[in-house]
Amino acid sequence: MVGPVRPQFVLFGSSIVQLSFYNGGWGAILADVYARKADILLRGYYGWNSRRALEVLDHVFPKDDSNPPSLIITYFGGNDSMGPHPSGLGPHVPLPEFIDNMRKIAIHLKSLSDSTRLIFLSCPPVDEERVNKNISQYLSHLVRTNELCQTYSEACIKLCQELDVKVVDLFTAFQRRDNWKTDCFTDGVHLSAEGSKIVVAEILKVLKEAEWKPSLHWKSMPTEFSDDSPYDLVAADGKTTLNPSEWTFHRAIQWD
Repeated sequence: MVGPVRPQFVLFGSSIVQLSFYNGGWGAILADVYARKADILLRGYYGWNSRRALEVLDHVFPKDDSNPPSLIITYFGGNDSMGPHPSGLGPHVPLPEFIDNMRKIAIHLKSLSDSTRLIFLSCPPVDEERVNKNISQYLSHLVRTNELCQTYSEACIKLCQELDVKVVDLFTAFQRRDNWKTDCFTDGVHLSAEGSKIVVAEILKVLKEAEWKPSLHWKSMPTEFSDDSPYDLVAADGKTTLNPSEWTFHRAIQWD
């Protein structure tokens, strides 16, 4: 354990979560935004679907934890929505089962504590042309279409509305951007730095608008060890010091 104990924000999901600290990823951006305010914990698993998430749910989020997360951001669906392989192997999960799995995940996470808040991310679109060109000698043909992505995205959103869980519609958010196919992905599926910025903006919008008490929006949360100190940098007047606790000028984007 490292103190002081901060609120824990857990990112739980498949490769879009595992890679979220890579290449200007959305997890890394959140870790910067919430520096000295909350600890961003990564529980991302490349290639996973909602079935595998259910298998480990009690291990990753035990119900008897004395310090449950303050926020869990969950993403599954991209792999579930892939077309089925003739062998029956692979990550595809039929839509009704996907909905049922996500329902079980949401109910379990909501049961962790009265103060644990949830945000689900829906399935984003893909650049179908690039996906179909990415032929690997190691993998069978991957069936990823925006028709499937949209179907699973809409199902996730509908479920979240039913369960009163906050949700980010990534399928729509990405397509609001011009040139989203070229700008938002590294390979047609996984997120570029620009794609990650869209994810962060949408998450922060939810956190700002949510009527949660206490608020989990970064501007509303206390900053750790933020008292003025004579050991801070000396101001231009040579007589006072400048407290850098809330400085954000290093950020290329001044997040709201």
